[in-house]
Amino acid sequence: MEIFPPMKIYSELAKWWPLFSPAEEYAEEAVFYQRELVAAGEPPCRTLLELGSGGGNNASHMKARFEITLTDVSEAMLDVSRALNPECEHLQGDMREIRLGRTFDCVFIHDAICYMTTPQDLRRAIDTAFVHCRPGGSALFAPDHLRENFASSTDHGGVDGDGHGLRFLEWQWDPDPADSTYSVEYAVLLRETDGSVRVEAERHDEGLFGRDEWLQMLSDAGFEARCVPFDHSELAPGTYEVFVCRRPR
Repeated sequence: MEIFPPMKIYSELAKWWPLFSPAEEYAEEAVFYQRELVAAGEPPCRTLLELGSGGGNNASHMKARFEITLTDVSEAMLDVSRALNPECEHLQGDMREIRLGRTFDCVFIHDAICYMTTPQDLRRAIDTAFVHCRPGGSALFAPDHLRENFASSTDHGGVDGDGHGLRFLEWQWDPDPADSTYSVEYAVLLRETDGSVRVEAERHDEGLFGRDEWLQMLSDAGFEARCVPFDHSELAPGTYEVFVCRRPR
């Protein structure tokens, strides 16, 4: 099995994550995910497993409602999340193969699902979610893009911290529309507390699959699945979609 590349953003630059992607920016979307997970599952909806949890930003808003277990392939990102969510359980593991030997009322995979770049890897991650979802429980998958709504774009962000700061430029484009990936180019400016500034750059290859491909894989894994428009005040209606699932009894 191919191992994830050691991306700087999630390894040696992980300590900068709170400036790259501040937790407070996730408040609105976390409310949406929580609402959809609770509505899709049978009570009780108390425990939640997040696969590919990164710095724990969504969990910081959802932990008041759920007892959360967070897993990620990057120990450095788990350390960031531990500082933000000390009351949550944190476990290192690859979403394609981790097995905890227990089930949860809800399973959630945010945009880390984008690092599944082949149908085989995406199906492995879906199987992991199914194995850990109790009968009658719910699951939600939130890819950044579907093939039907992908468009090249740029974004920028970053904030200042205590004496240091970060700014980034992000460029998403598809070098080969015939394959199952697109590319995200990052240029990151890091200002240290002594005023020195350095630049880091790297490419992330991410998976791009069609709506019907997603629904077929979710169904083949055993889920009852539907595609739901992502409701967010900063996004045009219909530009993003998520998959909300239920594991039948």
